[in-house]
Amino acid sequence: MTREMKEVTLVCDGSSLDNGRGNPRAAAVAILVYQDKRRIVGEYLGAATNQVAEIVAASIGLEALKEPCKVTVISDSQYVVRTMKGEFKRKANHEWWARLDRATKRHQITWTWTRGHAGHPIQEACDTAARKIAMTGVVDQSMLDEVLSGAE
Repeated sequence: MTREMKEVTLVCDGSSLDNGRGNPRAAAVAILVYQDKRRIVGEYLGAATNQVAEIVAASIGLEALKEPCKVTVISDSQYVVRTMKGEFKRKANHEWWARLDRATKRHQITWTWTRGHAGHPIQEACDTAARKIAMTGVVDQSMLDEVLSGAE
């Protein structure tokens, strides 16, 4: 007997403070939504670009899933969405793309772009959390949960 795959929405965002200059501090956040449940995960990346942070944001969300799922990934990064749809060529960040490729293997994924800072409450929460992690250099689960509760 085959079980029906869960349908999950994954909203993700990355942030790199001082992107490409001096001392960048980057972080990635993903929010998973399944039925009425939400879960937020984050990762501090240190000196990384915004492009890397966006790739990692999608990766950590997919890596957090405990079983194969049908996933709608929503990102404000055309770089990530269009690359994963095969519209952009991978010219850089190959190790990070490899991580994302590994994370996608078990899932059926639909890649969707949303405009950043356009009032999507869950995407805005991802952005806020990623910026806070990048600023502090720490993934604080209570801070993440607080940001998530503000998005409801």
